[in-house]
Amino acid sequence: MEKLAKVLEVDVSLLARLDEYMSSRVGRRGVLDKVSAENESSIERVFWALRLPMSSDSEKVRAALRDTARRHEEQLVSYLNGVPGATEFDKAAHLAKQIANVGRGFFLKKSYGEDIIRTCPPKKLLEFLGLKDVAELLAKHDVTEIFSALRFIESDEWMHETFEKAYSGFTSHDFEERDIEIKVLGEEWHEVALKFVAKKHHNVSHLKEFGVIFLNPIKEDIPGKFVRDFALLLHYFHEISFYSKLFVKYSALPDFSEHLKALLRGDVKDVKSVSEGEWLIVQRYLFKIDPKDPRLFLPRVNPESMHWFRGERDLVNLGKSLELLDLEFWNDLDWVGSSFDHGAGEALSGQVVSFDLEDNAMSEVSAAEGKTEFFSYHQREAMWTKIFMEYVGGELEMEQLLIDNFDKGLIKF
Repeated sequence: MEKLAKVLEVDVSLLARLDEYMSSRVGRRGVLDKVSAENESSIERVFWALRLPMSSDSEKVRAALRDTARRHEEQLVSYLNGVPGATEFDKAAHLAKQIANVGRGFFLKKSYGEDIIRTCPPKKLLEFLGLKDVAELLAKHDVTEIFSALRFIESDEWMHETFEKAYSGFTSHDFEERDIEIKVLGEEWHEVALKFVAKKHHNVSHLKEFGVIFLNPIKEDIPGKFVRDFALLLHYFHEISFYSKLFVKYSALPDFSEHLKALLRGDVKDVKSVSEGEWLIVQRYLFKIDPKDPRLFLPRVNPESMHWFRGERDLVNLGKSLELLDLEFWNDLDWVGSSFDHGAGEALSGQVVSFDLEDNAMSEVSAAEGKTEFFSYHQREAMWTKIFMEYVGGELEMEQLLIDNFDKGLIKF
């Protein structure tokens, strides 16, 4: 319990009270012992695979994990050469759609996207493209491409006003079942894509309500960026699939549009504490906004962690099916982390090392850019989510509890 508390950066008494209460409510005892034992076992497996002594300091462990992420990225890029597609981006899109284990979804009809543009003409976008009116815009460009560009060209005021006006009137009849779509933006969006990458530091994004993932074709030859962004592609397939299930759930309610807007805003309950037996549902990474956010020190389950777990599992399964890819190495490591007290430098000593692929790919990018950032926020959220999943009995049980309680912002036992 003390080891888990250190990784989660909470007081051990919080975990002790949580374990006592949850054990009495769900009838599963020894959950934290099980999670801790699995964590230690996974770390031993990694050390053995990388031929690291168990006495290795944090700096050596991080370096070995970054090197492994880079080596596996090189394997993946090499494999991609044999995938159909005119460009690396087309190939990545084709492969991601092929291996993402998701079905069809429930999404807003594209015709309503056209209606939004007609009702609220995007003047700055029209000016950027040199077009005279919305009719010409819709005649020349796909509506999902237009929506992907809006947030980087139009003002925040235009975006908020359009969102409130357009999305307040939608009903379930405005949605339909169709496949999740992945789109590589064309050369005409190059300048917009540059703005996106400059702001987001990756070239992938999505439109949940339309069931669309889009790739900005800005190639960045920096170690770690390809595997980081390809994993993000797979993550988005699972995120969109999950939100589609929520769209279906709320489609039967008279206030469907209010639920839809809340989902797209990514609302999280603004609280500083929870009652006994309550788990916050946090559908974003609060750490990126404020590392001292009080919600980061409360029991919580993060659907983002579930999407990452599933996306990274897709990568692992690809590795299992092909001898030339060693991606199986990252199997079930998304939540694994530990503190190493004998770092070579005082600043590193005692800091948590994440064994998650995405954290280590991001750290490799940072190192290649001459920075000294070490990421672990994906791992910390995933460990909370792992603990929750063990208490409730598994992945599918966890997902159902999230769907059943998403609008409440917490799950209470």
